[in-house]
Amino acid sequence: MAFRALLGALFTVLAWLAVAPAAAGHDTPTAPDVSPATEQQLALALEDPSLALATEGLTAAECENGVAGVYECENVDLESFVPLPALGLGTGNDIWGWEDPQTEREYALMGTATTTGFVDVTNPKDPVLVGQLPTEGAGAFVLWRDIKVDGNHAFIVSEIDGSGMQVFDLRRLRDFSGVPQLYGADATYHGVDDEGETLSFSHNISINRASDRAYIVGSNTCDNGDEYGGLHIVDISEPESPRFLGCGRVDDADGDDSTESDNYVHDVECVIYEGPDRDHQGREICLGSNENAVVIYDVTSAANPEVLSLTGYPTAEYTHQGSLTRNQARFLFGDELDESGGTVPNTTTYVMDVTDIDSPPTPVAFHHQTNSIDHNLYIHDHHVYESNYAAGLRILEFSNRSLARARKAPALSEVGYFDVVPHADPTEFAGTWSNYRFSDGTTVVSTIENAVSGLFVLRPELPDGAKGKP
Repeated sequence: MAFRALLGALFTVLAWLAVAPAAAGHDTPTAPDVSPATEQQLALALEDPSLALATEGLTAAECENGVAGVYECENVDLESFVPLPALGLGTGNDIWGWEDPQTEREYALMGTATTTGFVDVTNPKDPVLVGQLPTEGAGAFVLWRDIKVDGNHAFIVSEIDGSGMQVFDLRRLRDFSGVPQLYGADATYHGVDDEGETLSFSHNISINRASDRAYIVGSNTCDNGDEYGGLHIVDISEPESPRFLGCGRVDDADGDDSTESDNYVHDVECVIYEGPDRDHQGREICLGSNENAVVIYDVTSAANPEVLSLTGYPTAEYTHQGSLTRNQARFLFGDELDESGGTVPNTTTYVMDVTDIDSPPTPVAFHHQTNSIDHNLYIHDHHVYESNYAAGLRILEFSNRSLARARKAPALSEVGYFDVVPHADPTEFAGTWSNYRFSDGTTVVSTIENAVSGLFVLRPELPDGAKGKP
């Protein structure tokens, strides 16, 4: 694809974004020092001339005999690739998607250090760059940006100071004329919390489409006296006029500012609960990944959220992100630092029984065959789509019965993968950040490094038996 000819004007306009310092935020997870051998392995993989050459003109490739082009794979085909410079300056990060209900076109929304890029992937073999939305706030190369969609609007947050929450009407993408555009936000939210703190930056955002609420987390707001970053709850029923509803906080139990109180929410999933715990059916429930534990909140009353349980586990290093199964009986999540911290032997996914929301048992670990750090995972029916940094996209199959054995040993089986950093599997922050699966199965995967990375458009072709069973 001829992206490079389209980028000159975009880079000129975006150059100013790289001049100011980033906001000071919550302590960021940092991996322990790695050995020179591990660093060399990663460097060789990312600087491999064959990989750089491959990404220059990367085209569709079926996964055959364990490879698609230069990428190791199983049951996942490469459809296309969009290089990171086409999407924005700096490194890549989060990704989400929008299916236009009017035109049925599919758009990938990928974050970079300074922008959000919009790519039409309706024809997965021929993605089209539609444009970019520059960040709000003082520009800087900050790693973290997060994007979610409710209806026809995207909601975007960043750790850049002053960025707030951008709101973008995705229907504007319908007017694409063939030349990528620089867009402006339709609104930017800088809500004031119940203690008078104005939202400036945040780490992440989650949306409950059933209630038209956004949950901004890891922000400079919703402090409990020890840590900021609690649940910042926003009414987005009128998308371009967001309204603050309340804060969800975890009490500082020991009153000691030198210890963490688990108030800071790194990521969260919120649902109208219809799971097996009858005491909470019909309530709006959030499951927060709060650095050291999984915290479950009842947020039905946004002005007065209640913490229902706080569940830790012995190998905890940095409770990162997770997803509920369709029957809402299990919560699968990852810990971003347990692999590099040495508390687990391999890449690890945890399974937590939430059939009793008020008193969940200790989560149980499932160990992969890879070494990489795990990152974002999402559940689609009976499959888990995991973006596991250097190990790439990993697709696991499970059944409700296999997870019901979680108190002993949860049973998941890998049925597909696409490795975005071939021939290397270090416990390093390199490779894929996140993924998004469209309803037709097209799966877009974001990657971090700006030299050989970008947006991968993939097509899982799972075996007939890998459909997931109840």
